[in-house]
Amino acid sequence: MTPLGIVAGSGEVPLRVACAAQAAGRPVFAALLDGFADPADWAGIPHIRERVGAAGAILAAFRARGIRQLVLSGGVQRPSLLSLRPDAAGARLLARIGRAYFQGDDGLLRAVARALEAEGFEVVAAHAVMADLIPSAGQLGAVAPDAQARADIARAIAVVRALGAVDVGQGAVVQQGLVLGVEAIEGTDALLARCAGLRREGPGGVLVKLVKPGQDRRLDLPTIGPSTIAGAKAAGLAGIAIEAGGSILVDRPATLAAADAAGIFLLAIDPDQFKETMP
Repeated sequence: MTPLGIVAGSGEVPLRVACAAQAAGRPVFAALLDGFADPADWAGIPHIRERVGAAGAILAAFRARGIRQLVLSGGVQRPSLLSLRPDAAGARLLARIGRAYFQGDDGLLRAVARALEAEGFEVVAAHAVMADLIPSAGQLGAVAPDAQARADIARAIAVVRALGAVDVGQGAVVQQGLVLGVEAIEGTDALLARCAGLRREGPGGVLVKLVKPGQDRRLDLPTIGPSTIAGAKAAGLAGIAIEAGGSILVDRPATLAAADAAGIFLLAIDPDQFKETMP
């Protein structure tokens, strides 16, 4: 079986992908991005640790092991050009990326994928290796949304799609029709922490996370897990809706158990169809 390379940022998904590939008998080698992936979590899995700008060392390590397929997974805070300090290969990739370095995350990741493909690699989706990361449409936990929550979801869908159209973010929090916050570069956990201080009296709000219009679905899909549930609970939210077939649900059993225990609903929705089913 052909080996798989993983460029790993923060979060659980890169490691889960590695473990799933290994369980299927596929050799894995990871490049852990310094400051994001924790080497202690990768004990027992072959890996190197390199800074973001060390593309030459990373690609050379993959080539030395016969790796041609790569998964790009995990959170990475975009470094400034001054701190990037690219090596020769990194400078070559940066030249290919060009102005996309200053675009939104989807624009940048598309450019990175194209640059890696020009280097002879194939970029594949995390869920191509671990299919059960992606939920189908439906109510995922024991708690169901009420009419107010469904109206807030519909409002959030419109907001997130407007954000996504200009490659800004994938999520928004809406309570009683009011937009408490939108996701930009800070990420979902920080969005929820910020919205905790903006909560209004009455029914709790909702977090909605969707794929950006035209997004490359191999890269940076909306992701939630147990930490998202904890943040939603602290923010006083009634529930979370994610895009069915286009969002990653990390550690499904633990996430659903946490949502049920917190009394938070969790839905996987088709954004186009959801409006039609509003009460």
